[in-house]
Amino acid sequence: MEINEIVQQRIAKLEALGAKKVPLYPAFVPEHITIGSALASFEEGKKVTLCGRITANRSHGKVNFMDLRDSTGKIQLYIKRDVVGEEKAALIEQLDIADIISVQGELFKTHTGEFTVKVEDFTVLAKSLRPLPEKWHGLKDVELRYRQRYLDLLSNEEVKKVFLLRAKIIKSIRNFLDEKGFLEVETPMMHDIAGGAAGRPFKTFHNEYAMGLFLRIAPELYLKRLLVGGLDRVYEINRSFRNEGVSTRHNPEFTMLEVYQAYADYEDMINLTQDLIRHVAKEVLGKEELSFQGKTIDLKTPWMRQSFAGLVKEKFGIDPQDDPAHMLKKLQDKGFAKDKKRLSRSQINKIIEDMLEQDLQASPVFITDYFTALCPLAKVKKDNPLISERFELYVAGMEIANAYSELNDPLEQRRRFEEEIKEADPDEKKCVDSDYLLALEHGMPPAGGLGIGIDRLVMLLSDQPSIRDVILFPLLRSQEEAKE
Repeated sequence: MEINEIVQQRIAKLEALGAKKVPLYPAFVPEHITIGSALASFEEGKKVTLCGRITANRSHGKVNFMDLRDSTGKIQLYIKRDVVGEEKAALIEQLDIADIISVQGELFKTHTGEFTVKVEDFTVLAKSLRPLPEKWHGLKDVELRYRQRYLDLLSNEEVKKVFLLRAKIIKSIRNFLDEKGFLEVETPMMHDIAGGAAGRPFKTFHNEYAMGLFLRIAPELYLKRLLVGGLDRVYEINRSFRNEGVSTRHNPEFTMLEVYQAYADYEDMINLTQDLIRHVAKEVLGKEELSFQGKTIDLKTPWMRQSFAGLVKEKFGIDPQDDPAHMLKKLQDKGFAKDKKRLSRSQINKIIEDMLEQDLQASPVFITDYFTALCPLAKVKKDNPLISERFELYVAGMEIANAYSELNDPLEQRRRFEEEIKEADPDEKKCVDSDYLLALEHGMPPAGGLGIGIDRLVMLLSDQPSIRDVILFPLLRSQEEAKE
């Protein structure tokens, strides 16, 4: 049967309910308990009121067996027409799979041991005009799953488990940081200057102020202003935006955890990162050994360290003192970026990191010793000003975290901002964040800063191959473009 025909049939049933003066989409919802609660405290003969969606309907003469689901579980309904009365019995024919109803009745077990409600009365709460996908056997079309996530959640139990796990992961992160004395804060999502990280921003416009703004690419510079203000331990679980490519590891809108701790450095952030991720894994999964896309990952510490400077010297012959032109030439000599005539340092860094990811082990590894030229917000190492106190954490070849010993010298920070502007692509139109520099001039304590990609961490802990599988509503092409 064609979908349009099914919709028309269901509209006819809706009209039939209206003709019988049945309230359509009533505002009143009876006092009820969840199906999960009813099952957990099951007692034969106990009277309950439940609400949920019909997911199966089997008719046996004057008796209907239905399955009722809510977010906490499923229970069988036993609806006998002479029990519910003639008026309600006449409505049963107007019910369809996916309709939402409330039922009142008493609990019992069938002779096969199935938990069941002997229904004494029911109320239609919402009529579904469209059927569930594939008769409740699971939504298979990947594009449709992302575009209509509500159907994905309804029909794929494993998908719902991923997002329940995501919520537990974020809750566990909050609890861990709260117990260590960190304060959760919120900073602006609209910035007048795009800064705090390398990335192409989304642009917007505020009509009242006639002011061009950017959706934030990172909250870093605002969080460090709070260190200046005397909030020594802060964190934000934030939404950030980058107007760049889409892949299995990138979505233009994503969730980050950023943590800043005064009187700390990147070594403290290494310890914090290890402790946090191990804590979350043990709390939500109950183990420290994971399986991700067929790879075994051992989270037991200490985690390995490798030198970025050493790796790129070995693989590409690149040295920290090389300028962008020399870096590009050496990359091209090795067969990379052959079609490029000019690249910024951050673009070169992206090419290098993409190549290095392929060679990294599955278990966690901290990549340290980044070139200072690639880290405009980080302090340099005491014994080598060409190398910064920065690390990136990779797990299963995927970048999970990034951290610095934060640069708190306002004069040096200004010099680096100005250097970035000189080297930037003319189309980027970068400018110095004078307000952030003003904050630094009032004195920021030495600090360690850490960023963790929440979406990628959830991918890792839930063994999902794509970032789209852990974001409820990932950005997609328009439906017209997707059809082409």
